[in-house]
Order: sequence, then structure tokens, then C-alpha cells
Amino acid sequence: MKKITDNVYVESEISVCNSSFVVTKEGVVVIDTPMVPANAKKWAKEAAKFGPIRYVINTEPHGDHISGNCYFGGTLIAHEGTRDAILASKVDDIKGMLQMMSPGTPLDKDFRYRPPDITLSERLTFYLGDHTFHLTNMPGHSPHQVAVHVPEERIVFTSDNISRGMPFFRQALPDKWLKTLKNLEKLDVDHVVPGHGDVGDKSCFAEMYKTVTIWIDAVKEAIAKGMTLAEAQQKVTMAKQFPNLPRDERTAGIIRMNVERLYELFKK
Repeated sequence: MKKITDNVYVESEISVCNSSFVVTKEGVVVIDTPMVPANAKKWAKEAAKFGPIRYVINTEPHGDHISGNCYFGGTLIAHEGTRDAILASKVDDIKGMLQMMSPGTPLDKDFRYRPPDITLSERLTFYLGDHTFHLTNMPGHSPHQVAVHVPEERIVFTSDNISRGMPFFRQALPDKWLKTLKNLEKLDVDHVVPGHGDVGDKSCFAEMYKTVTIWIDAVKEAIAKGMTLAEAQQKVTMAKQFPNLPRDERTAGIIRMNVERLYELFKK
């Protein structure tokens, strides 16, 4: 767990995504919950040391951000699309993800998918103690991404619209993603908490804009050359653009998935 400001803590070691909490005078606000049950319970216990958990926010609909919800108290807030995704989820979904992300990890008998109590479509603001929480739908990584801006701490939690590793495009809206990154750049913040990777500063926005653009351009180039989807998936390996990417089967599968999504969007 890293202390980012006097009142903000981020955990990236025990969670597949970054899980965070903000401490206020009237309780704690948790942002995203760990996927592995044991880690979710540990994070809930850690957060509760600083006060009662009043709110939990899911910044996106994907399992690594929402699966630990049932182990936290408080009022749960998310985008309405995230609520729909949670209600449609099946226990087999998380079993598969656990085996992929944390092989050999059993699913607790007390696990359940917990949907949000409150949803937003575009914006929502709430106040707790001396803190303000601005929640804004910022589509990109998925249509249902939510950025959480806490001006008193000069911090924004971006979900996977910022990822310090390889981005996932499975549900992405790439053109809107680029627009979102420009809008995020307008925020007056010092700290940027990404969905994955180290906490950074505002340089994260330009860094991510460049990354998304490189992916878009690579697939558009394959389309311009007349490649079929299968050919594009074979040829577009991103090895030249991102030489430090792992070269294992899981990474190769994600690259093929990304290429497929972008090909489908840009092939006219």
C-alpha cells in the first residue's frame, strides 16, 4: 500500500488493478475492489482501519475492478452500464478470470456479484466530510468508464483509460478514448491513479494518448494494405512499437484481441 497524499492510499501489489481509498472526516471512500477474494477481504479490513467505509465506487465494468464488491460495506456507486454488466455476470466468469490471473486460487463460498446501489449516466457529485467526489463518464477503454476527481487531494482516478502497461481494446471506443484523454488533461491535478501501474502525474495523459494512437495507426495501416483480419492478427505483433512487451502466449492473445476489435471498428 502506498500513501499518495495525506488522505489517499493506493494498493497495486495484492490487486489485479489498482484499488484505492480516500479518507475523509466522515469515513472512507473505496475506489475499485480487488478481484481475488482473499485480497478483497484484506483491503476492506485495511480501509476500515481509517474509519467506516461509507462509499465504494466502481470505475468500470470489468471483473478485476468489481469482483470484490461483496466484501465491502457502504453504498456502491457505478455507471449504469457497469450495473448492467454486473447483473449479467455469472460465477463461472470470475472462476475463469481467477485461473488466468491467479492460477490455483479458489473462489470463496460467500462470493456473490454485488451490483451498485446508485448509478450515473454522465455525472454525479457527492460530498463527504471536507471532500468532494466528482464522478464523470469518460468513455474509452469501455463505454462505461468513470473518472473520479477529488479536487481537495489534487488527484484523479482514471480507471483503465490510463494503463501503464498494455491497453485492452476489447470493448474500447478508440476515438472517444483519445477525446477523453484530452479532457482529462484539462483537470487541475498533481496525481493520476491509473487502472494499472504506478501512480503518475499529468504526463500520463500524453503518454497514453500516444499509446492508443500507435495501436490505431498500426491496425489502420494493415487495413490500408488490404490485409484480412487473420492476416492483420498475424502481422501486427506490436514488437517494433513496444519492444518491451512480454512475448508469451497470454500477451499474444491480448494483441490478437486488440487487433480484432480495432479492425472491426475501422474496416469500412
